Amino acid sequence: MKIDKVIAISGKPGLYNLISQTKSGFIAKNLDDGKKTNVPASYNVSLLSNVAIYTLTEEVPLADVFAKIYEKENGGKCINHKSSEAELRAYMSEVLPDYDESRVYQSDLKKLFQWYNILLKNDLLTPEVKEAEVTEEKSTEEE
Repeated sequence: MKIDKVIAISGKPGLYNLISQTKSGFIAKNLDDGKKTNVPASYNVSLLSNVAIYTLTEEVPLADVFAKIYEKENGGKCINHKSSEAELRAYMSEVLPDYDESRVYQSDLKKLFQWYNILLKNDLLTPEVKEAEVTEEKSTEEE
């Protein structure tokens, strides 16, 4: 997954790709419409790679949750984020059965599924070949 430079900006819908840092904040590109925007340092910005979902035992990184959804949907779109709370929770229970229902709110689920579909549309969820596997293949070929 290529979400290490994807950010969510508090108070702004959608997701943004972090392009560069400026003296007064960041420059980011909206993943929905492709428009670049200046993000002041005073805005609350979250890197998706730092976000996690609460379970009953631990916090699961968002990338892992996206991978489980990707696997469940065979690389396709997931449930619509505008579905009812019952449908969103039922879907989440299929993806991550031990998620903490008391700490993961409906708004969190809506964001999660909306973000998944945005990332999928922008080809940021396709599984990547790990460098270790590539290195292994090269050393096997050389032998």
